[in-house]
Amino acid sequence: MNLKYALMNDTSWQGQTDWQTPDTPFMSFEFWQALIDTGAIGEQAGWLPIFILVYRAEDGSIDHGENSEKNTAASQAALTISKAAPTITHPIAVLPVFIKGHHRGEFVFDHAWAEAYARYGVDYYPRLVTSVPYTPITGQRFWLAKGETLTGNIVKTAIAGIDDVAQQVGASSWHGLFVTPELAAMATTSMPTDIGIEHAIAAQDNELESAPIDMPILERQGCQFLWQNKDLLNDSQPFADFEAFLLTLKAKKRKTIRAERRKVAEQGITCQRKCGDAITDEDWNAFYHCYVMTYAVRGQQPYLTIEFFKALAATLPTHLMLAQALDASGEIIASSLFLYDNPTSDSVGDTATLYGRYWGALGEYDSLHFELCYYQGLEFAIEQGLTSFDPGTQGEHKLVRGFIPTITHSIHRIYDPRFVPAIRDFCTKDRLYMAQYRQQAFAALPFNADNMPDFNHNY
Repeated sequence: MNLKYALMNDTSWQGQTDWQTPDTPFMSFEFWQALIDTGAIGEQAGWLPIFILVYRAEDGSIDHGENSEKNTAASQAALTISKAAPTITHPIAVLPVFIKGHHRGEFVFDHAWAEAYARYGVDYYPRLVTSVPYTPITGQRFWLAKGETLTGNIVKTAIAGIDDVAQQVGASSWHGLFVTPELAAMATTSMPTDIGIEHAIAAQDNELESAPIDMPILERQGCQFLWQNKDLLNDSQPFADFEAFLLTLKAKKRKTIRAERRKVAEQGITCQRKCGDAITDEDWNAFYHCYVMTYAVRGQQPYLTIEFFKALAATLPTHLMLAQALDASGEIIASSLFLYDNPTSDSVGDTATLYGRYWGALGEYDSLHFELCYYQGLEFAIEQGLTSFDPGTQGEHKLVRGFIPTITHSIHRIYDPRFVPAIRDFCTKDRLYMAQYRQQAFAALPFNADNMPDFNHNY
């Protein structure tokens, strides 16, 4: 298959074909439009988006680079943007790439790499990133046209587009964050593993190469904690209720969770959940007040605005659940916002996940974070028949509450061959460390012997 790519800096390509429903709400056009419209991505936010369109040669009448204009990127480098979308009748895949001069909102940290570059007097910025901004959720990173499947050829063509952007803006690297294991495997196997470092360095030093050396794709792995709605005591059927879930835990852990829930009630706090259109404008204002407090206590500004959340309310109501905590007087004192897959969506098949994303409280309340961010989410997932619950990144406190250690994947392309050996060694050691960490974490799971998940299955 003869594939080509074009670069766009707007979303006009969305109307060029029919697109598959994405695997998570975070890759929906509505979610991304809310980010764009409210300034969460864009040059001012330091997330300058470029869209790499992959198309079959017969579906486009131009080669990349024709009919182009110059745009100023966040790096102040001139980037050639194709006006290709009107002449590409059917793009088959699109990959978002951001030009960035910082690391905020990523959740996979490469600060040590930046420091290494700085010690040698080399610019690490700008760098390129493919992710859902501010969202540490594993998922597909390509938008795919209906009838298409992700292939190694599509991935390799998109990587050529990434290399083009990197060369134009002088990027040090590209980072694909929280990608699926399938994409990680395709990307790492599509590039050479032995690049001939000495030759690459000599070519770079003597300016013998007019295009980037074909560098390997390096993989890092992380560990997050996900809950599975699977009762191994009942033929792996979904849990009937929260109490059925508790019965799969060791007695001491069950006692701890019940005690935490009692502590919330003893403080005169009640909790309620609202979904979609039942969430009022007043609810959103109260939620945002709580959300801002999460950042204010650390002296920071929130990434997202109230307008962003209200845009989600208008465009993605069937994917929203808001858990609220009320004090004895009925005032909202904490809120936690979840997104979730629609179980009837063609994209999720037999799986549907609840995603815990945004939380805040107006004060300190014993065990309220656990109640509102975890236990309310677990009850909702069980009631709705969702298959899993992703409560967000980090936090070993999730482990002892029945969330299973799960491997995450990120992929990286370093363009300066002098740094490739050290970073490749870092990634290798990091994967080994994460494998050991996950094994240790599994040993600390709270399940009784009959309901222990399979370590060899990555949930």
